[in-house]
Amino acid sequence: MTAIGRTGAGVETAPASQQGMRRQNLAAVIGAIAAHGPLSRADVAGQTGLTRPAVSSLVDELIGRAALTETQTAPSGRVGRPGRALALNDRGPAGLGLEIGVTHLAACVVDLRGEPRVWRRAERANAGRPAAQVLAEAATLGADAESEAAALGLRVEGRVLAVPGVVPNAPGGLVANAPNLGWQAVRPADHWPDPDTVPEPENEANLGALAEQWHRGHPADTFVHVSAEAGIGAALVIGGQLFRGARGFAGELGHLPVHPEGARCACGARGCLEQYAGEAAVLREAGLADVGDPVALLAERAAAGDAATLRALDRAGRALGLALVSAVNLIDPDGLVLGGAYAELADWLLPPIRAELAARVTVRPWNPEAVRPSALGRRGPVLGAAWSTVQRIIADPTRLPVRRAV
Repeated sequence: MTAIGRTGAGVETAPASQQGMRRQNLAAVIGAIAAHGPLSRADVAGQTGLTRPAVSSLVDELIGRAALTETQTAPSGRVGRPGRALALNDRGPAGLGLEIGVTHLAACVVDLRGEPRVWRRAERANAGRPAAQVLAEAATLGADAESEAAALGLRVEGRVLAVPGVVPNAPGGLVANAPNLGWQAVRPADHWPDPDTVPEPENEANLGALAEQWHRGHPADTFVHVSAEAGIGAALVIGGQLFRGARGFAGELGHLPVHPEGARCACGARGCLEQYAGEAAVLREAGLADVGDPVALLAERAAAGDAATLRALDRAGRALGLALVSAVNLIDPDGLVLGGAYAELADWLLPPIRAELAARVTVRPWNPEAVRPSALGRRGPVLGAAWSTVQRIIADPTRLPVRRAV
């Protein structure tokens, strides 16, 4: 927020509490328009409880920061000038989401309304390749997406990178471990070509869960979002907030043992869920080669009634259900969401998952319909990455520079 007055060095500033209150009121105004807009200034006052003069001042600042636009509405039939409506600007601030998957790179730009305006995807075999090479290609994809967005009148104000790995609760943007990529202690900033566009890394499962919450206005305050690509990740949303754990390692559902004396996992333990419900395990059980788009192949074969594929998906669903029983009994969620590849295979995974939950969740009521697929499918993480910037702007519009006086 622009300082007013002078400090001891020549510029006075408003008291921190006054600045904080204005920031809070700006967030209340833009939040009301995001949730219920388009709205008139009078409607905003009614939604927020702020006075009309206060709303007018706050709206003017948000227009100056290019967060809002004000347009003339259709005549109401009443005497006087036509009304004017405030809406989120669809030609201004935007968020860029990037994703590094084991088999692909993706980029997405969303406007302040949360609408995806640019999509980019490139198939890449990223496992085992040097992190610097993968990150350079992701940066190029992101730059191309930003250029396309700029042609639409959008200006990227933040960048978030979804990765299939552990991102600790520590500054510096460290990806501590991404085993399916072969990464250990990688900082994207060390390899990003343009220091001005370095994205903030975040675990892809966490971003998928946040995308689910933002996309649906998820009615459940506490839910588990589980997704899969090469590995299996889960995210816990508890009381409406993402639970990252003490050091950012929460959600490693793929390494929950479902058969303690079972197959050896790449992590060194035995019987991990990934060995029974991971993509590679399901393909192996179905007798299919890991080529092309394995999720689409599994869905195609299952829909055709292929017996081996149906057995493999049933086995995966039962293992996944067994792991989710532990999650349900431990955190007592309102619901379970299947994201990523699991969303696209939900027709065959849901029956065995629900059967395991029905048989084993006995100490609390459980509704089988509380397990459902995400509507976002495999786009969840990159959408969550892009929406993260929009959510931060809505929460604190002073992140945006003042572009023009109003």
